[in-house]
Amino acid sequence: MIKHTRPDGPFRIDVVGDMTVEWDVPIAVDDGNVLRADVFRPTAPGNYPVILTYGPYGKGKPFQVYQAESYRTMVAMHPDITEGTSEAFQVFELVDPDKWVPDGYALVRVDSRGSGRSPGFLDPLSEREIRDMYECIEWAGTQPWSNGKVGLNGISYFAMNAWQVATLQPPHLAALVAWEGAADWYRDVIYHGGIYTTFERFWYGAIAGGAQHGLGERGGRNPITGQLVCGDETLTAEQLAANRVDLVAVDRSHPLIDDYHRARTRDLSRITAAVLSAGNWGGLGLHLRGNTRGFELAGSAEKWLAMHDETHFSLFYAQYGLDLQKRFLGHFLKGEDTGWDKQPRVHLRTRHPDGRVGEHASSDWPLPETRWTKLYLDAADGSMSPAPSTGRASTSYTGKQGRAWFAYLLPEDLDVAGPVAARLYIESSTPDADLFLVLRAFRPDGSEITFLGANDPHVPISQGWLRASHRALDPEQSRPFLPVHPHDRAEPLEPGTIYAVDVEILPTSLNLPAGYTLALDVQAHDYVHPPAVEAAAAHPDLRVAFTGSGPFLHNDPSTRPDDVYAGTLTLHTGPDHRSHLIIPVIPD
Repeated sequence: MIKHTRPDGPFRIDVVGDMTVEWDVPIAVDDGNVLRADVFRPTAPGNYPVILTYGPYGKGKPFQVYQAESYRTMVAMHPDITEGTSEAFQVFELVDPDKWVPDGYALVRVDSRGSGRSPGFLDPLSEREIRDMYECIEWAGTQPWSNGKVGLNGISYFAMNAWQVATLQPPHLAALVAWEGAADWYRDVIYHGGIYTTFERFWYGAIAGGAQHGLGERGGRNPITGQLVCGDETLTAEQLAANRVDLVAVDRSHPLIDDYHRARTRDLSRITAAVLSAGNWGGLGLHLRGNTRGFELAGSAEKWLAMHDETHFSLFYAQYGLDLQKRFLGHFLKGEDTGWDKQPRVHLRTRHPDGRVGEHASSDWPLPETRWTKLYLDAADGSMSPAPSTGRASTSYTGKQGRAWFAYLLPEDLDVAGPVAARLYIESSTPDADLFLVLRAFRPDGSEITFLGANDPHVPISQGWLRASHRALDPEQSRPFLPVHPHDRAEPLEPGTIYAVDVEILPTSLNLPAGYTLALDVQAHDYVHPPAVEAAAAHPDLRVAFTGSGPFLHNDPSTRPDDVYAGTLTLHTGPDHRSHLIIPVIPD
């Protein structure tokens, strides 16, 4: 471990018109480590509300450099993002100082321990990291330029740790915007339905390779200050590895929910600060469940849910997101009359197959007016229907590429918005089975309806996953439309025995006209969108080929050995085994 000396103040102070920027301000925490923050605040003397973020991507790395392609795509979709800003201070997944400081906010951006310019051991979302964030909030709330009210506002990781630190109830934390951020380390991030996802390899590798403290010149330079983004030291590969947790190995060694996972998923009922939870219907692998469940579980009496569409970044920076965030934070951090007192508790941007966006406003989630509707599966003809099938039937598939398909031709228009679930009666030839459920929709001509998702251009209506040995339910939290699995034990299947399993399918919104088809795939593999696969094959030079499930795949062979997960799966339907789908129908 390398020793660090704490300088007395910021690296330098710039005055840019009416904004003062303090670069690399030291924040000492309780164990003696010194974290580094950039502070953007109005130059005029005063006391200002603070928007704080704490994360691992390198505060000195411009968005346009860190994610150039995503930035160009976002701006092309919403040119207003570049209006009224120099873009000089725009950083990945954080608010733009040029658009917030003139409104009387101070922004504090902290490099998390072990990343960027903050030394220490890199251990994302650990108890130590969340404690650091708590201390940063209290530091910001007591500065001479602060009005004592701190808000959190950022995308993804910055929402994930916002959920967690808010459970510690920092005295100066007044409000948080959790924009597309997971809230449950096990269920939302690492093990979907108990099935390990390889996404963290991609994500954590990018942090370790591009933002870990000690990369020196390999981490790049801040184009404004010339400082090395990832610290002045240049460590060897061995030193860097010793200075970070082997997150992938550790997570793979904890396949069930235990104290390790619980330490990264705190009790959200302890949150008392005001909450705006903003989720993405198309964020199926990471950026959806945390927002709906976070809203439900948060203990705050002042909480709102807003669900939207489009890509992971676009609406956060577009006028839609800017207005939403400023009305919420203006109300709770500044006491302004922003009209937030008229904001519905739940506001949903709802999707149509022709690309139109509608909306639903309601008083709670799930929407109280929801008509929970069962569609019964019939293995005899691959259909779904509101009427239970009268004959016994079954269908089977074998291996890791098999699937069963069930379709419902809509006799009338269908509007759905909310959680989805399925109860299936299954039989396996092996001691376990991984179930991948995909909710799909098709036009009358047979073409599939997909949407631009948070991290993939062709996502289905929704997805759900379950490792059958994790079928046990939490009786206190589970509801028919939302099964909650404790994932604290594995109960192998006895070949030849039929089991009832309840599968959580992520919330969705969709308006389908009569004559369209709603379909459910029950399969042994990740969803793929066939045209996307063909397009990817035609362009082998693509850096990443997304084919419907984005980077959120479940294809690690060591966690899905063939002798256990490539057997024959039989799905039973009929009077004795009423396999069904539950959908949230919204009445006219």
